[in-house]
Amino acid sequence: MPQIKHLSILATAFASLSMTASASDDSHGGGGFMGGIDYALHDPVTLWAFLAFAAFLAIAWKMGALKAILGGLDERAENIQKELDGARTLREEAAQALAAAERHQQDANDQADDMIKQAKKDAKRIMEEARKDLDDRIARREAMAESRIARAEVEATEDVRRAAANAATLAARQILADAPADDQFEAAAKEIESALS
Repeated sequence: MPQIKHLSILATAFASLSMTASASDDSHGGGGFMGGIDYALHDPVTLWAFLAFAAFLAIAWKMGALKAILGGLDERAENIQKELDGARTLREEAAQALAAAERHQQDANDQADDMIKQAKKDAKRIMEEARKDLDDRIARREAMAESRIARAEVEATEDVRRAAANAATLAARQILADAPADDQFEAAAKEIESALS
């Protein structure tokens, strides 16, 4: 910090000398920087202006004004450095947040792919179970229908036998009433046999 202060004082002195040198070049035509210094030392107005400026700088330095100015500049430089460091930190945090967001996005994509695969497997399994369940139901209904058909056949057969037996009995009664006793018995037996077969 003190070096910056001394350098700024020297820079101010050289700047004032160069301004006087350029003024002397413009008004007196040449001689360069050394000619300007020579002119500044021999021209009383320029010399007094330079001395007054140097005295002002010395008084300001003695009273601490230069310290305040340089301190303000140093503080401003520190603030700028802090802001740069903060911006760098924010940039790094933003890069980390972006990387984390990209990782989360990739994880979400992977999870979505896994969920889709699982859903396809579940749908296939459910379809197979539904098909098997439907086949089982159809088989049960077919078995029930076959059982009903068989029962209906048995019932129909029994009904036919019953009707045949009734018809045979009626025929036997009628034959017995119309025919002699021996013939009635034989005819009834034949009627019963034919009805039952």
